[in-house]
Amino acid sequence: MTGVTILGNWKMYGDVALLDAFAAMDLNAFSGGFARPGLAVPSILLSAAREKLAGKGWSIGAQDVSEHPQGAYTGATSAAMLKEAASDFCLVGHSERRAYQHESDAQVAAKIERLTEVGIEPVVCVGETLEERETGKTDERVTTQLRAVIKPLQAACASGLNPCVAYEPVWAIGTGKSATPAQAQEVHARMRELLGGEGLGGVRLLYGGSVKGETIAELTAQTDIDGALVGGAALTPEGWSAMLKAVA
Repeated sequence: MTGVTILGNWKMYGDVALLDAFAAMDLNAFSGGFARPGLAVPSILLSAAREKLAGKGWSIGAQDVSEHPQGAYTGATSAAMLKEAASDFCLVGHSERRAYQHESDAQVAAKIERLTEVGIEPVVCVGETLEERETGKTDERVTTQLRAVIKPLQAACASGLNPCVAYEPVWAIGTGKSATPAQAQEVHARMRELLGGEGLGGVRLLYGGSVKGETIAELTAQTDIDGALVGGAALTPEGWSAMLKAVA
């Protein structure tokens, strides 16, 4: 895959009207400096997203998946259900899930396995808190999270999938703050080295944390940053237009 990968995470925002607004966008109006863009929408909007954005150039993704294939897990969504809804990719291990639902590294690994079984590409999120960064534990935290998912990522690649790993410093999510391009590159270079040593050098590495049109070009110009996982700026066609123009 060539070009900058941009995936938008709608979190618990959005509705059918917003999907209509995105369906009206003409991605052909932007030059090809980006790979196929993707939207991770709330699960209840997946079918509508697939219907309204069909043939429009968007990849459609989910924001989470159960680590269980099926069972009495009220409110959960299985990988098979996401496949039936035609999800192309799925976020796993997002910092908000790790913080609010107390997801463990083992659960994140299991979720990658479930997605691989049905042929959905995982987008694995890793990152450190502000306290961990200030105490010099960024490398330790990110390395621990990555090592927990090496085998599932290897299996995903062996199955012909193209997983991504997104570095999202927790302190930069929804705060308006962003790691400097140099800070982001430093972490991505470490991730590339670690993954490369495990035969995963081709995994695309994304940066997430208050990315927008004004910052995406400099971030993705870094040697080891292949794209971005975007929050707030991905909620409007205008936000997307600014990002796509910036990386064209």
